[in-house]
Amino acid sequence: MLYRENGQFKTSYASDQQIFPIAQDRLGIVLLVALAATVVPMLAPEYLFRAILIPFLILSMAALGLNILVGYCGQISLGTGGFMAVGAYAAYNFFVRIDGMPVIAALLLGGLCATVVGVLFGIPSLRIKGLYLAVATLAAQFFIDWSFLRIKWFTNDSSSGSVSVSGLQVLGLPIETPTQKYLFCLAFLCVFGLMAKNLVRGNAGREWMAMRDMDVAASVIGIRPVWAKLSAFAVSSFIVGVAGGLWGFVHLGSWEPAAFSIDRSFQLLFMIIIGGLGSIMGSFFGAAFIVVLPILLNQIPAWLGVPISTATASHLEYMIFGALIVFFLIVEPHGLARLWSIGKEKLRLWPFPH
Repeated sequence: MLYRENGQFKTSYASDQQIFPIAQDRLGIVLLVALAATVVPMLAPEYLFRAILIPFLILSMAALGLNILVGYCGQISLGTGGFMAVGAYAAYNFFVRIDGMPVIAALLLGGLCATVVGVLFGIPSLRIKGLYLAVATLAAQFFIDWSFLRIKWFTNDSSSGSVSVSGLQVLGLPIETPTQKYLFCLAFLCVFGLMAKNLVRGNAGREWMAMRDMDVAASVIGIRPVWAKLSAFAVSSFIVGVAGGLWGFVHLGSWEPAAFSIDRSFQLLFMIIIGGLGSIMGSFFGAAFIVVLPILLNQIPAWLGVPISTATASHLEYMIFGALIVFFLIVEPHGLARLWSIGKEKLRLWPFPH
């Protein structure tokens, strides 16, 4: 009986259009963010920050950007890893080549460079779609990987192609310890998550979903396909580019083009498929699934006392991981976010399911 809406009346347009119309949802989100910002930094060990929490936050942000393009606008993309690389290397060049460049400004400028590249490679979406568009974005992935590997200017003339950053700080506060890096990524994720949620609820989001459902009908009723598709590529690439900068600057510290290979693109695509296409919450669920599950699969044999070699554990991880992905897609093709939505609906009716 705790999750009910009795007595929660909407008396204004603002209250009717708020992001979380149910008071329990608003309270739950506030408590979740408060716990993440206060309790987790005090109690979590360093391993949890480095192996789970920081990768989860950054990959959730990248999945948000990809979900806008694929889940909300229906434009298939296999070049997300490349757009992350553009954001990371562009932010690196701004940070290294311009004295006194703030970290946040470098990351945002890297996102803008990823926006330009994303729109450029999104132009084919005006004429092609489906598998053909996927191949076009895959070509973008390979072209970007080749560029950062062969053109030395992007890596500040590094012979190996690897770059590194150090001495990160914001307003004089250093970003060195795992706790500081976690809070920095959490702040970015909260801002960009709120921005993405408001975008998909507004006019832009309705245009994207109309193009996804039936682009011909959308153009008939006055929606401009050029604006809708390219704006989706722009917003998606910007968010993904900033996430790529965070991945390089905060999580890795030192990286090479292989850090943003085609495997990263497939990983992000799996996140939004498992978490739920066209769902902001699904991006978080998918990122948690992809980040946590491999670690659990590696640890479970040790917990059970089963002696297996490292190579066998690695093979079992891939097998079980693939089987679970197929299982979830068969049981609930709309992703984990749909299961979450069903659970909330049942709670709203319990104990009177009729």
